Amino acid sequence: MTTFSQLKMNTRQIVLASQSPRRRELLEGIGLDFITHPSKFEEKETHITPEELALHNAMGKAQEVSRHYKDALIIGVDTVVAFNEHFLGKPKDKEDHKRILRILSNTTHKVISAICIIDTKSKKNITAFETTLITIDRLDEDDIEAYVNSGEGEDKAGGYAIQGIGCLFCSKIEGDYFNVVGLPMYRLRKLLKEFGIKKLI
Repeated sequence: MTTFSQLKMNTRQIVLASQSPRRRELLEGIGLDFITHPSKFEEKETHITPEELALHNAMGKAQEVSRHYKDALIIGVDTVVAFNEHFLGKPKDKEDHKRILRILSNTTHKVISAICIIDTKSKKNITAFETTLITIDRLDEDDIEAYVNSGEGEDKAGGYAIQGIGCLFCSKIEGDYFNVVGLPMYRLRKLLKEFGIKKLI
């Protein structure tokens, strides 16, 4: 199969403004020719809507990295996990991890990703959201203790990885699975087409 990089249809640099290994793996999986440049932008943690929070952070990441490139497409992404009034970020420690999982137990929560793409040459920028609903089974204390001790979810928003052991707790998914992993690929393809990148396979 001809990869995106082999097509040579895109002579411009594509930069992922993230250090997330999951996002990097997803882009590598489609053969995208890109580099990573982790942003130094400080993510906001105030009680605005989940969509506003994700957008604020995605734009901030893309804008911070865009200052380093004259002719590139910068991709900034931020994913927020929310249930009612709770914004569930990465666990601070094991007790916080247990608290997050207890909140998610026997509930349906939202995973919202915002994408911001900036063309540093034309200054054009586009943003979009993707929302996925995840239903978590009722978790007993043994489930929570075992999962926290596995260490899998300690560096992930919401405290779980749907692509790992955490999938055992997810009874229903409504929407884009890859959004929950960290990067809504279908939405990304649509946005890249608006910058003239039309063939990805």
